[in-house]
Amino acid sequence: VLFLQIVHILNMTSAKIVSFLLHPEESLHSLQIRIEFETGISTGNQELLLETGICLDPRKPASQCVIDGVRGWDSYMVYLFDKSKTVYDGPFASRSLSDCVNYIVQDSKIQLPIPQLRKVWAEAVHYVIGLKEDYSRLFQGQRAAMLSLLRYNANLIKMKNNMVSASQQLKAKLEFFHQSIRLDLERYSDQMAYGISSEKMLKAWKEMEEKASQCAQAEDIGYLDEQIMALHTEIVELQKSPYARRQGEVMESLEQRAIDLYKQLKTRPPDHAYGDSTDMVKIIVQTVQSQDRVLKELFGHLSKLLGCKQKIIDLLPKIEVALNNIKEADNSVMQMQGKRQREIWHLLKIACTQSSSRSLVSSSLEGTASTAAATWLPGSSSGSVPHPLSSMAIPEDGENFVHVIEENLNYLELFSSILQEARQEQNNSMMVS
Repeated sequence: VLFLQIVHILNMTSAKIVSFLLHPEESLHSLQIRIEFETGISTGNQELLLETGICLDPRKPASQCVIDGVRGWDSYMVYLFDKSKTVYDGPFASRSLSDCVNYIVQDSKIQLPIPQLRKVWAEAVHYVIGLKEDYSRLFQGQRAAMLSLLRYNANLIKMKNNMVSASQQLKAKLEFFHQSIRLDLERYSDQMAYGISSEKMLKAWKEMEEKASQCAQAEDIGYLDEQIMALHTEIVELQKSPYARRQGEVMESLEQRAIDLYKQLKTRPPDHAYGDSTDMVKIIVQTVQSQDRVLKELFGHLSKLLGCKQKIIDLLPKIEVALNNIKEADNSVMQMQGKRQREIWHLLKIACTQSSSRSLVSSSLEGTASTAAATWLPGSSSGSVPHPLSSMAIPEDGENFVHVIEENLNYLELFSSILQEARQEQNNSMMVS
């Protein structure tokens, strides 16, 4: 019997306790099926919280509900919430009176023998103590809900900070992209008249600028930030609320009064003495009224906690979507930036190719001119170069003269072909760009 594991579950929707004997190595899902049978709350809507606000892990066995150690195993509770409900309809009916206590409540002035009165008042004291303990358990359930809310809120703040950071990074990259592409377009327009031009590339750059403007929509998270800040303010107010703290001082005072009254009764001699229960009944009525008041406040506060928690649950997917949109926009901007830089380097390559082609054409022309001049101009021992016409050798016969004319025509054809090749290469480069 000592090694049996019993789990006590307080159903916060009905304020009733259900207890289960755990089987060895029983899974949490198996326990939840049993809870559904007893409470009517489906396994999908069950939220089981420990006193610390930690939700039970479905991957662990059901024995996680039971604590080890010296602490009283019979008083440890697991708190059951229905995730499909955010408004709880408390206060609930108080625990029922025993027949003896109900007898004196119906007629508080009835005279009973002292021995019998002691037994009735002992049950009355037990009833008053029970009312206070019922409130204490429900308050612990509310506290577990508050701690769970704070855990959700911490996760929300973490995701919100990540979202804000990603949004700021995207904003900075977009500003850099817009400034750099404007500068590129200005410089491109300046050199179009005498440099390289490409309508296709110009159109692509302008489309990039428009697409970057559309990406700026992803950084607009102001509406989410406002909702998160409003929710954070609401949670802080709930923490500051007096209903977030124990309100059972009146019930504790009434409990002590009932105990003192019973002690006074025990000192009275039992022989041939009678007494009524007027004072004890007053304490019972005041305790019930006090419990009704504090439970109404408790469940009103609990409904607000669960409402805030549901708002966080609804916000988390929206933040995930916003983060994904920001990441996609960030990747798109970086891809456009990389593409534009590759195109700029391609333009630089074309410009370098054209510059090299012009240098080759220039050197070819100079070399050809030198060869032609050497043919026309015979060598001179003095090193001076006479006028071509004055130093031209007159051939002795017509055949040699015709041969010289043919050689010079060949050189002119070579000049023409080199110029044509240079123009063709330049046109090809411009078509590629």
